This record gives sequence, C-alpha cells and structure tokens, in this order.
Amino acid sequence: MSPNELLAIGMIVAFFVLLIVGIPVGIALAASAFFFGYVGFGPALFNLLPSRIYGVATNYTLMAIPLFVFMGVMLEKSRLAEELIDVIGHLFGNISGGMGVAIIFVGVLLGAATGIVGATIVTLGLLTLPTLLRRGYPKTIATGMICASGTLGQIIPPSLVLILLADILQESVGTMFAAAMVPGLTLAAVYIVAILAYAWWRPGSMPPIPVDERRALSRSALLRKVVLVVGPPVGLVFAVLGSIIGGIAAPTEAASMGAVGALAFVALSGRLSFDLLFQVAKSTLLISAMVFFILICAQVFGLAFRGLGGEHLVGRMFDLVPGGVNGALLFLMLLIFVLGFFLEWIEITYIALPLFLPFFFQAGVDPVWLGILICLNLQTSFLTPPFGWSLFFLKGVAPEGVSTMDIYKGALPFIGLQFVALALVFFIPDLATWLPGAIGW
Repeated sequence: MSPNELLAIGMIVAFFVLLIVGIPVGIALAASAFFFGYVGFGPALFNLLPSRIYGVATNYTLMAIPLFVFMGVMLEKSRLAEELIDVIGHLFGNISGGMGVAIIFVGVLLGAATGIVGATIVTLGLLTLPTLLRRGYPKTIATGMICASGTLGQIIPPSLVLILLADILQESVGTMFAAAMVPGLTLAAVYIVAILAYAWWRPGSMPPIPVDERRALSRSALLRKVVLVVGPPVGLVFAVLGSIIGGIAAPTEAASMGAVGALAFVALSGRLSFDLLFQVAKSTLLISAMVFFILICAQVFGLAFRGLGGEHLVGRMFDLVPGGVNGALLFLMLLIFVLGFFLEWIEITYIALPLFLPFFFQAGVDPVWLGILICLNLQTSFLTPPFGWSLFFLKGVAPEGVSTMDIYKGALPFIGLQFVALALVFFIPDLATWLPGAIGW
C-alpha cells in the first residue's frame, strides 16, 4: 500500500473522528480533505477545486432542489396532512388495521407532495398516535407504522435523494423518478400487507374505527372531502411528475410549476399570509443552503480522495470480496446499512457512494437499478437505532407512556420489511428498469 493510499485511509478516519466530536458535516469534510490532500500533494492538488465548485453552483438540475423544497414546505405548512388523515382514515376505517393502512397511504401522498420526513412524522405522531393507543393498537406497532410511513418520501418521487443520486450517477432526473415509482409503491404495498396480516393474525389488536364515529360523516360528505382534500395535491403531484417523466418539462421547470401550484393551492384554501410565506421562504433557504454546503464540501473530499489514489484502494477492496459483482453489491448494501446507524442519507450519498461507484460502472452494472437499490437502502438510515432521525422526531411528540425503547422496537419490523422490498428489487431488476424503458428513457 502506497503512502498516498495510507493518507486516503487516514482522511476517512479523520472525517469520522471530527463527526464524533461534534464538528458539522461540511466542515469535517473540507477540513480532513484539505489537510490530508495538502500533506500528500501540496496546494497543486486543489487547482481543479474552483471549477468543481462552480459546476455545483451552476448545475441546472440541482436548481430543482430549492424549488421542490419550497413546494414541500408550502404544502406542509398548509395543514394538508391533518385533512388527509381525516379523510383517508374514514375511507379505511371499517376494517381491522384500517388506521394503519390509512397512515401508510397518507405517507405515500405526503411523500409525493412534500417529501419532508420530519414534518410528516411529527404531524402523524401528534394527530394519530394518541388515537391509535386509545383504540388498543400496540405501542410498538403504532410507532413503527408512523416512522415507516414518514420515510416513504425518500423513495417516492419527487425526492431529494433521487435528484442527488441522478447527479452522482450521471442519469437524468426523469429516469430516476420513473425507476423509483414501482419500487416505492412496492414498499408501501409490503407495509400494508404486513399490517393487514398482523391484524388478521392478532384479532382485536388493530380494531376498526367505531361505527358511530364512521357514521358521523355521511357518504356524500366523505366523497366531497375526497375530491376537495385529496384531489388538488394529487393532481399537482401528477402534473409535476408527469411532466418530468413524460419528457414535457425539465426537472427545474417542473419544480417551478410545483412551487407555483403549491402557492396557489394554499392561497385558494385561504391560509396564505405574509407570515406563512416568510416562514416557508426561511425554511427553504435553510434546507437548501445545508444541502448545497455539503455538496460543495464533498467536492473537496472527492478531489482529495481520488488524488490520493483512493479509487484504486476501493477497487482492490472489492476484488477481495467473494461472489464477483453480486458479492460486491451485497457488500455495498451491507456497508450502506451499517453507515446508516451513524450518518444521514446526504452524508452517505455524497461521501461514501462516489468512492465505490466507479467499480460498479467498470463492472457494467445498470446505474439506474443500482441507484434504486441504494435509495431503498438509504431509507433504513432513518429507522436504525440509535441515530435514526425518524425515531428522534417521533419521540419528541410522543405522549407519556411511549418510551424510546418502544419506538426502537417498533421500527425493527419495518426495517425488515424494507429489506424485503430491497430483495424484491435485487432479484427482480425489472421493478426498477421496466417503467423507464417503457416510456423511452
């Protein structure tokens, strides 16, 4: 092993040490890369850095990120989740496990409309967890359903994860959105089947909504609510995704349409105000700035790692893994899963993946299929103890009597269900590749 490769390993170790002591991700990335890159090559290594940062700042596709964030935050601030829970809860309320099914459906719709994990879980936790517990749902199942439902926005388009993966994989955003549709809905279906199976296996554990409560809302009133509450956000999402996947509009153009549509939706609902607009703009700025800061700092890290010969080091590491390309794929999935215990998805996406992807590109692995496998795996980082953000979000709003251990135990079965969906896509690649091929991407 060459001295520069030892420096590459030291750079990775230094980055994790800085994270552990509490240094922000972006600063930890840049500091470790500048130090070890300078030791290995001096300042000449970073001559390409300005052009790489300029490439991030002027990337037309990445301009969609703040627009989709604005769309999501605006819809989240409009109290869309509260209305969806009420309507969809009544639609499925007459079957055992119906509230659980409704929560998954709401997660799908909110994932497509907002994609904001924290907001979805907090809202679902506040509005549904006390009701579920009062109706006799086990604490672990109730908390697990809410946490799992909130993470669906990471695989169901439009998703920031998919936009960033498209940039890393050098694929179009439309291709990644189309590829994620079937796997995302498959994961939701796996959740629903598991909930209904548990309700059948344990009768009385997930009782339906009481008859009196269901009759309080007539069929005509329920139908009217479905049209007025579910229709507009679903129509907006279909318009945005349809225009991207259908090739009618570029992702940035479609995201602009989604942002304007969300603004119009909130205005028509009578909830638009200057204060709301200020809060949405502030949240959009903070989230977008965080994402772009990490992206820019990741350029420093990637440049130093490649300059120090890290790619050759990774290639030799995968050569030692038995099982050829499939063995290397399984090793990558295991590595991403383990990293998810400690890191967030954006850190894994822009730190770990660029180190390993060249090996799979050279091996001829379909990048779209690989991207969807990675995206499904990244979702587990929101649920894995001890640092899964979904668990923290729910604990912050959980009523008394619901412990952290209850939430941890509740998440474990849904992590297993995520691996079921991951295995389905691994063994049936057409789940990810059929739709992009069918529409000509």
